[in-house]
Amino acid sequence: MQPDEITEVLNRPISRELLVRDLTRLAYVAKDGTPRNVPIAFTWNGSEIVMCTTKNAPKLPGLRKNPMVAMTIDTEVHPPKTLFIRGRAELDVVDGIPDEYLQMNGTYEMAPEQRVHWEVEVRSLYDGMVRIVVTPTWAKLIDFETTLPSAVEELVRQRDERQRA
Repeated sequence: MQPDEITEVLNRPISRELLVRDLTRLAYVAKDGTPRNVPIAFTWNGSEIVMCTTKNAPKLPGLRKNPMVAMTIDTEVHPPKTLFIRGRAELDVVDGIPDEYLQMNGTYEMAPEQRVHWEVEVRSLYDGMVRIVVTPTWAKLIDFETTLPSAVEELVRQRDERQRA
């Protein structure tokens, strides 16, 4: 998929709505070679998806061995809206708490005093984190109004051909 095609998908209004949600599902190959799919908070900075995790997270050895990932960001309503993204994870070990971690967790409903307590707790727990940064190399939006899964598109095409015959 060409960069301009990826940008076109990610700039669609529904994609932009999905890219400000709280969670993505990150799929990767674990160190033992088996697939994993984990929910993880993320933020979109306009060109990359950034997720943050502990320096001892079980996903890191697998991501170091095979950095290719897939992500799903979706809704819980009908018809579902789903954004699929693939890319390569770059791991960036940082001291302290990345700004993105505080930003992505700032969307949860907390009273101001809860937020202060939460941030103190986070800063006391982590001496550093790993930023998982993914630049999309492929993207597809399925909204069931303007876009469908490719298998359903094929069935629609076949049905239309049968009806014309």
